[in-house]
Amino acid sequence: MSTKIRCAIYTRKSSEDGLEQEFNSLHAQREACAAYVASQKAEGWVLLPEPYDDGGISGATMERPALQRLLADLDEGRVDQIVVYKIDRLSRSLSDFARIVDRLDAAGASFVSITQSFNTATSMGRLTLNMLLSFAQFEREVTAERIRDKIAASKKKGLWMGGCVPLGYEADKRTLLINETEAETIRTIYDLYLEHHSIRTVKTRADRLGLRSKHRPGLTGKRAGGTPLDRGHIHQILTNPIYAGRIRHYKNVYDGQHPAIIDPEVWERVQNALSQNSGRNRGQKNAAHPSPLAGRLFDETGDRLSPSHSRKNGRRLRYYISHRLMQSSRGEHPEAWRLPAPQLEAAIANALRTHLETPAFLPSLVPDLAAAEAGPLRDRVGTLASKVTDDGSLPNWIDLIEKATVSPGNLCIRLDAACMADYLGLSVDRLAPGMLSIASPFQLRRKGVETRIVLGGETAEIDHTLIRNIVKAIGWFEAVKLGQTFTEIAAKEKTSARRVQDLIGLAFLAPDIIGQVLNGTLPLHVTTNYLIRNGVPADWSEQRAMLAESAQSLAAA
Repeated sequence: MSTKIRCAIYTRKSSEDGLEQEFNSLHAQREACAAYVASQKAEGWVLLPEPYDDGGISGATMERPALQRLLADLDEGRVDQIVVYKIDRLSRSLSDFARIVDRLDAAGASFVSITQSFNTATSMGRLTLNMLLSFAQFEREVTAERIRDKIAASKKKGLWMGGCVPLGYEADKRTLLINETEAETIRTIYDLYLEHHSIRTVKTRADRLGLRSKHRPGLTGKRAGGTPLDRGHIHQILTNPIYAGRIRHYKNVYDGQHPAIIDPEVWERVQNALSQNSGRNRGQKNAAHPSPLAGRLFDETGDRLSPSHSRKNGRRLRYYISHRLMQSSRGEHPEAWRLPAPQLEAAIANALRTHLETPAFLPSLVPDLAAAEAGPLRDRVGTLASKVTDDGSLPNWIDLIEKATVSPGNLCIRLDAACMADYLGLSVDRLAPGMLSIASPFQLRRKGVETRIVLGGETAEIDHTLIRNIVKAIGWFEAVKLGQTFTEIAAKEKTSARRVQDLIGLAFLAPDIIGQVLNGTLPLHVTTNYLIRNGVPADWSEQRAMLAESAQSLAAA
């Protein structure tokens, strides 16, 4: 006589659509599983009457009421086998699956997917499970690449591929239609700039004329927008080729299929005027000793730091000094600043590069980041970070700096929203203002009247413990794929099964996050204990979002 095997059926549906129907997806899953259990009656399978149904809950989380009840019954020895329609009904997370399998082992139970003919009672079943989940992750990544390629090909044909609809247009499937009321605002802005050649003046005149940004539906149902245009938004409007009937895709610009609001010749005239009148280019192109931060530096009192120089032993030494020092006698303002220009420029470059290379930067900068655009934008941010050098050459990255303020012990940098949006190919209103500000600590050492910058604060520090634990986790995961249990691995490694269970999630870290660990640029608070305490999601984008949220919390604190 065969041993009785008590089977519990688990069903799940991610969305709530259709759950109100008399016969829904959960019922269909349960019927199919019940029929399968009945077919195994000769093997001693017995269906438990207790329903374990989670409706409207994602498989990316373990916090599901029915799942928690099922695992509790499993731990108490009431369940011998979990039966599901497909493995993703139980979980979409590889690390969560590893924890569930460990609990199945501890309870002497197994797991069966009726549409994927395997169970976890055998080593081959474990291997099949891990292979299926690995391929699922691979499929998600390949799908994202295909979407990126499709967007690139569509934009090359001049199609509108969605996103934040610019002022002056309304979306119409894969193209844009002119909103004549808003288009008048766009034409007025271009006319004002051609008349005054000053964004500051355009801003003043636009406020007097009552020009406003686009009205958009808010997240809560209330309409958002309709606010006065700021200088960054005006710059973005003046430099956006979409108004000349074109579509931008990163550095490339293609002819669009939508109508132009501004004549292309007029648009080109505006671009030439912006280039010639930009304060960023003034005095740098032909200067023998450029001071690229001129006009962007201020001290804590609001006083501008102006370029200055002296000569010593035939060498020209550049400085940035508080403007009040240039208009007063020596010793009248002992609190004023006199900072060596190369050191200050290097400090700002270092702070900017570190900010851009932080994994949390992109998802925090663009809160509504879509999966399809995450990869290309991450590549562009990486390319931008690699261009931020402190070797003394005239840096192109200086365009990103809108304002830098020096105060005792701290360097505050504000990035130019329009410039960043233009580089990323996004609209300004998609950028989170909080990620456009950088606070970098430093120390000062005075020598006579000169103040030297001693770079410090949170410098790169490689977490060798975290590196060792990641290596262990990868090795343990390979052992799991070969059929070993956590208990067997723990006995071999002379540690506890709980420790193996806690650390194995590190094997699923995204490659770019592992790269940050190896080069010491991961945020200092992200340690082994932090990752164990918070868990490592199987999805790489969720990992980056988790680090972004933690960075925001620290900044707020």
